Amino acid sequence: MEAVAKLKNCPMSARKMRLVVDLIRGRSVDEALNILKFTKKEGAMWVEKLLLSAISNWENKSNMALSAADYDLLIKTARVDEGTFLKRYRPAPQGRATRIRKRTNHVTLIVENGLEIENENQVFASAEEE
Repeated sequence: MEAVAKLKNCPMSARKMRLVVDLIRGRSVDEALNILKFTKKEGAMWVEKLLLSAISNWENKSNMALSAADYDLLIKTARVDEGTFLKRYRPAPQGRATRIRKRTNHVTLIVENGLEIENENQVFASAEEE
């Protein structure tokens, strides 16, 4: 089972956010939270909150009495897309104006139960052996 969490219009460029998201893609949730906690980039704070939200979404969706710590949750997909620009102008020499583009981004995290993935792989492996 998988759960999705999205962060939209985060006031940071997508390029800077991708540096943080690349660190955690494909890792277990516990390992990703440790990495984000000790990463000094500003995007780590945003992604950590988003990851906690994805874990909470998974717990609500699964309707199980056990918490996410009892399961091996993995970050299945982590994607950063560009958002809209806030367009501003700044005075430039000789009476001109230059455009300032304040960039935003959208982050999507999909968390999936790792135990189900392992079970599916075992089913496929046993079917191929027969």
